[in-house]
Amino acid sequence: MRHDEREETWKAFRDLVNMTPAEMDKWPSSEQSRSAGQHQDGGESTGHASGRRILAILRAKKADLSDDDYRHMRKVSGYVRRHLAQRPSDDVQDTRWRHSSMNWGHDPLK
Repeated sequence: MRHDEREETWKAFRDLVNMTPAEMDKWPSSEQSRSAGQHQDGGESTGHASGRRILAILRAKKADLSDDDYRHMRKVSGYVRRHLAQRPSDDVQDTRWRHSSMNWGHDPLK
């Protein structure tokens, strides 16, 4: 991946992933996190699994990130943008929509 593509990806990811590493570390153990999102064969949701990867990226040094990490960052940014476009018009405080978004590192109430 070219340097300019990495920089663009980094900026989008950092703009959209607004949860801290501490929040991302704690959130997956909550019932709200485990019950949100699409689950594969009754197992873990896609966003929940992605959250672990996001946490690893947030904790890594930028210089240590791989092209695969940047591809995942693009995936996360795309998901968050699409999800935000589907925001319900009601209060989202305690909704599966918000919880799913948080599994991907974005708290829409921040």
